[in-house]
Amino acid sequence: MDDAPFMHTVAESGGSPPLFEAAFMQAWNAMVITDADLSAGCRVLQANPAFTAMTGYTLDELRGRSLRLLQGPATDASVIDALRSCLKEGRHFEGVATNYRKDGSEYTVRWNISPVHDGRGTVTHFVSVQEDISDMIREERTNRLLASALDATSDLVMLTNAKAQIIFVNTAFENATGYPLSDIKHKTAAILKSGKHDDAFYAAMYRTLSSGQDFRATFINRRRDGSLFHVEQTISTIFDDDGRPTHHIGVGKDVSRRVQREQELLRAATKDKLTGLYNRHHGEKTLREAFSRAQAGGNSLCLIIADIDHFKRINDTFGHLAGDRVLSDVAGILRAAARSQDTVIRWGGEEFMIVLADCVIGDAVLLAERVRTRVHAHRDSEVGPLTVSLGIAQLEAGETIDALIARADAALYDAKRAGRNAVSVSP
Repeated sequence: MDDAPFMHTVAESGGSPPLFEAAFMQAWNAMVITDADLSAGCRVLQANPAFTAMTGYTLDELRGRSLRLLQGPATDASVIDALRSCLKEGRHFEGVATNYRKDGSEYTVRWNISPVHDGRGTVTHFVSVQEDISDMIREERTNRLLASALDATSDLVMLTNAKAQIIFVNTAFENATGYPLSDIKHKTAAILKSGKHDDAFYAAMYRTLSSGQDFRATFINRRRDGSLFHVEQTISTIFDDDGRPTHHIGVGKDVSRRVQREQELLRAATKDKLTGLYNRHHGEKTLREAFSRAQAGGNSLCLIIADIDHFKRINDTFGHLAGDRVLSDVAGILRAAARSQDTVIRWGGEEFMIVLADCVIGDAVLLAERVRTRVHAHRDSEVGPLTVSLGIAQLEAGETIDALIARADAALYDAKRAGRNAVSVSP
C-alpha cells in the first residue's frame, strides 16, 4: 500500500504534498500515518525517521502492518479500548501507553492521534504524533523516590530556583514551619525571615553562595504562627554545565531545644535566679570590661552600690518569702531606672551594683536619687514602705577596680550613718 490517497487529500485541501512530506519527514517528534480500516488495525502507510528510530523498525517493516505489533504484555488494555472507541467515532485521542521496540525493549509513549477527513467528511486516515517519554517517566519516578526519601528524614529540606523561589520542601520542613508546600510554592524563602539577622548576614550568605561555596549558619526563622525557631542549616548552590547557578538546596536541623537549653545554662551561669539581674560572677566580668574600656579610651566610669535598709529585720519579721519579694521588687526598680547601656548586678544578699559607663558623677547622682525616691514610693502589701541607701564613686586616674569599689562601698556606709534612705558621693 502507499500513501497516495492521503497525499491527494492534502492537495485537494490546498496543501502542498512536497512541503507536507518535507515537514513530515523532518519532524522532531515521531509521526506515523495509517489508513482508517479499524478492522485491520489501521495499517501503516508512512512513518518518519523519528518514528522508525523510536521503534527500531524500518519503514518497509512497518508498511501495511497494524501498529498492534508494538503492543505487548505491559500495554494497558484500558488505554487501547479508549483508543479504539475514539477512532471508531472519528474523534481525536490522547493517551499514554507502554509499547515495545523491535528488540523487545519497553518504552513509554505519549500518543496524539487525529482523524483525517475527505471532502465528504469521511475519515480516510489517521495521523499519529508520538513522543517517547520513558526518560521523563523515569525522572518522575526518581523524583518521587527522592521526595519519599527526603520525607523520611528528620532534616528540614528546601529546594529553590536561582531566584530563591521555593520548588520543594519535605514533610519535616512543613511540620517545623507550619507551611505546606502548596501554600509556599513559587514564593521566596524570605517568608521565613524573622528580622533577627542584619543585612551583613545575608550579604555574606549571597557572597558565599555566589562563589560556589556552601554557607553554614544557625538561622533564626519565623514559623507560620509567628513563633521563632533556630535552624542549623547548610545551603548549597547547584550549577549547570555552563557554570550558571540554577538552584539552591538548604538542609537544616531544628536546634531550638538545644539553643533553649544553652540559653538556660547561660542564664544560670550569668543571672541571679531570684531577681533576673546579673550575678556577681558575671557582674565582676562586666565591670572589668567596662574598666578596661574606660582606661583605654579615657572615658568616665561611675559605680553605684545600693543596699536595702533594715533588710535583716524584714526577713526576721515577715519571713524569707517576703524578703525575696522585696529583693525582686527593688531589682525591678533598679532595672527600670538604669540607662540601656548600664549594667545592674545583684552584688550579694540585699546589695546591688550599677555600672555606669560614659557617665559623669552628676548624672550618676541623678540616677541614684531616682532609684531612692522610687523605692521609697513603693509599698509592699505586707512589709509596707521600703528604703535604700546608695553610695557613688567615679573612677579616678590610675585607680584600680578594687579601689573604686571600696570608695563606692565607703560612700554607701556614709549614707547608712547619715540615717539611711540617702545618697552619698565618695570625695
